[in-house]
Amino acid sequence: MDSIRFPLKHQSRLVAAVCMVVDGGFVLLGGCTWGQMWVVLGMTLAVDAMLAGPARLSGWVAAAQAALPLLVLLTMGQNFDANDAGMLIAGYRAGAWLRGGSAYAALGALSASLIACSLVVGHGPLTAVLVAAKAAVLPWLVGRYTTARRAYLAELEKRSAMEQLDAKAAVTKAITEERSAIARDLHDVIVHHVSAIGMHAGAARLGMPHGDTRLATSLRSVEIASRAAMVDLRHLLDLLHGDRSEGTRQPGLGNIDELLDGVRSAGTPARLDVRGRHRDVPESLDVTIYRIIQEMLTNAVRHGDSSGVTVILEYGRDELTVTAENAIGTGTGTGTNGTGTNRTGTARTGTARTGTARTGPVRRGLVGIRNRAGMFGGTTHSGLEPDGRTWRTVVTFPLEAS
Repeated sequence: MDSIRFPLKHQSRLVAAVCMVVDGGFVLLGGCTWGQMWVVLGMTLAVDAMLAGPARLSGWVAAAQAALPLLVLLTMGQNFDANDAGMLIAGYRAGAWLRGGSAYAALGALSASLIACSLVVGHGPLTAVLVAAKAAVLPWLVGRYTTARRAYLAELEKRSAMEQLDAKAAVTKAITEERSAIARDLHDVIVHHVSAIGMHAGAARLGMPHGDTRLATSLRSVEIASRAAMVDLRHLLDLLHGDRSEGTRQPGLGNIDELLDGVRSAGTPARLDVRGRHRDVPESLDVTIYRIIQEMLTNAVRHGDSSGVTVILEYGRDELTVTAENAIGTGTGTGTNGTGTNRTGTARTGTARTGTARTGPVRRGLVGIRNRAGMFGGTTHSGLEPDGRTWRTVVTFPLEAS
């Protein structure tokens, strides 16, 4: 508000100065005696200078402008039209800034002064009324219209802002309710079943006879996987409820070894190869890379031949590349790169090496990796190596050059 008042003060002073120059010029060219001229000039400049005053004094300014012609006419016996410009601006200010009886009183004073002066100098009643309408009523109406239009536009802007706030609040409420519903479903169904899987796997492992190490290892892997899933589900529930605290940070690159240990406990050798100088990445990208490696390892366990999986994390000057390599099992579908063709360049058929259709989970996993990478401007390429036995998935993320 202060920034608006500051230029308004300058504008009012500029208007007053222009009125003083214009009205003063007409006085000097009026052809009166030197004595009369200096008296009228002084009074004209004084009442025009009042136009630079604050808006709350608009009524007094209009009264002074209205009194000047009558005073000059009564004391000197002639009409100098000394303050025509000041009368116009005073009428505009009265219409724009005054309300109620004050506004109409100012209009009446200006109109009465103009009509009286016109009648005294010999103009007819109709001419006197037209002069008042032109020099007092019309500026007063323009000021009234300008202020009303400004208030109307301000009301429209306020209403539009309120509607936007209401719409945003409605969307936020709908999202919150939907998240709460999803969180309830996850808690009541998924969390229950995952927890039951972990408990039954633990009970089966503890109740089984000693000596069957392979079965015990598999059951222990189920327990570990279920506990990890429960942790992830709790993170997800916290996010959906909007009450995630700083202490519940999601897993990132610092937790890759835990993923590899889970794969190893499932009977698949896993190795991590870090190349280049380590660089810190944003937390959101850190979590995304963790989830992508998690999906890569899941695919390797699900569709590989259990001979092992290698994850390569390569830090470049302006990019970070994540690569996963594993031998595929019999019947796994042919892979595609990021452009929708296989490694030989032929069109993708969507069939497995044995002729069976590619399963949905495989495709969904690769699509999930591609979508996660795309959120950060990354690219994804996946498919069989030339040896026809090794599946390779490469995801590259751009980084700021170091």
